[in-house]
Amino acid sequence: MANRPDLRFPTFSALYAHLLTLPAPLLPPGHATSPSLTASIAALSLHPTLETAFHLLNADLPSAHFLVRHMQSPPAYEGMFLHGILHRIEGDYDNARAWYDNIKDSDVFTSVWRGEGGTQRALDFIGQVERLKKAGEGNQEELAGRSAEEIQKVVAWCREKFGEGRVEDASGAW
Repeated sequence: MANRPDLRFPTFSALYAHLLTLPAPLLPPGHATSPSLTASIAALSLHPTLETAFHLLNADLPSAHFLVRHMQSPPAYEGMFLHGILHRIEGDYDNARAWYDNIKDSDVFTSVWRGEGGTQRALDFIGQVERLKKAGEGNQEELAGRSAEEIQKVVAWCREKFGEGRVEDASGAW
């Protein structure tokens, strides 16, 4: 039943490990990979950025978008980054580029896309996904792996910054 948490995943670690076994989100999905996980993700009451990332890993874009629309300006750089990733996955590439540009100097972005030319590499990645979707050019498996890696790095950043504990009132999360 989609509205009850799956009792196999009572913790952050258990659910995250399972989400990492699902196909990596890359192109616009028709629906969540596992709709039954939506309630399990929400039931953990994680920091909103971690909950958003979990919904992205499950390709549940409506649930992810519901959360990131409340994280659209500094200091919510992590949420802004996830907003860009969400738009990349749903195929709104110009919007994804705009979100990436807005956060390119943030600690979370430079941590994920570290090294020389990080911003350009991130924008090139969006372009590669766009070419795959529009022209069928590129290696879908390799790009999906890079998509998963990007989200996993954001999760690691957010896990370090916010922890994996329950957040009962996210209004003061930043």
